[in-house]
Amino acid sequence: MRAAPLVEAGTFDLEPRERPTPGPSEVLVEVSDVGICGSDVHWYEHGEMGDRVVEDPLVLGHESAGTVVEVGADVDDHAVGDAVTIEPGVPCGECDHCRRGAYNLCRAVEFMATPGTDGAFREYVAWPAEYVYGLPASVAPREGALCEPISVGVHAVRRADVGMGDSVLVMGAGPIGLLAADVARAAGAANVAVVDVVESKLDRALDRGADLAIDSRETDVATAVRDEFGAGVDAAIEATGAPPAIESVLDAPGPDGTAVLVGLAPDAEVPVDTFELVRRQIDVRGSYRFANTYPTAISLLSSGAVDAAGIVDFELSLDRIGEAFERATGPDVVKGVISMG
Repeated sequence: MRAAPLVEAGTFDLEPRERPTPGPSEVLVEVSDVGICGSDVHWYEHGEMGDRVVEDPLVLGHESAGTVVEVGADVDDHAVGDAVTIEPGVPCGECDHCRRGAYNLCRAVEFMATPGTDGAFREYVAWPAEYVYGLPASVAPREGALCEPISVGVHAVRRADVGMGDSVLVMGAGPIGLLAADVARAAGAANVAVVDVVESKLDRALDRGADLAIDSRETDVATAVRDEFGAGVDAAIEATGAPPAIESVLDAPGPDGTAVLVGLAPDAEVPVDTFELVRRQIDVRGSYRFANTYPTAISLLSSGAVDAAGIVDFELSLDRIGEAFERATGPDVVKGVISMG
């Protein structure tokens, strides 16, 4: 099979590898589509993330879908020919977090496209069947591959307790922000506002059904929110990691509202007005990856409640992966996809 590991910052190698053999509880998936995530781009540009460094060739890509071509001896819920999407994290299943269902917090998780665990920019992936999900005929593989960013949005919306009639602000009109806005609407939000600094992304948010688009370069977010929603929104979701956006999102909720932080800031410390958080009784919550979300993501795709295809700007083949990553760094680009076929 072919694989495209990152060998150093800015350099992929297209190489032949032995096709993997699935273990007893695994399935072998012939990969058809892989989304390019912002974290993949970070690995590509820097060769490191925090204290994790790419010292050995690493296959990136953790948003994937394909077709089952082989099943392990103990697998009875998948069959050859099934269209599937792959959840990229495999937790230990034994720690306190795993036992209570919050396996996204497992410290021993093996997550695709992080040092030690290859991702999906390769033609075949052997993966535990428990974390592989069938796709209905109504969901195209390219959309199914995006169950991963949809899941990030689902988890964030759940953490925000978005319900019927709520007003929601989403900071960032990238893939997570746009998909989280869709998920919030599906959860019952009556009004959704989206904030960004790129005009084309704000236009796309409006085209996708946002009620309000705010350019934070020109307008104070908290002021715009109060002009539109009175005291503030019921829930605000931060999906950029930019420190100014984090500060703004904490100002957006009204009294007794909720702010959920998804994006990771380049610096761990961001100034916070604790007086205002206390006075308005704001709940501030983190949202890390996702857990128990893939069935919901698939259902949202199947029903049309989430438009994953609408965030894809381009699709290129595996042998053009370097070109694809360079293109993915463009400020107007929301999502690129590698088509393996």
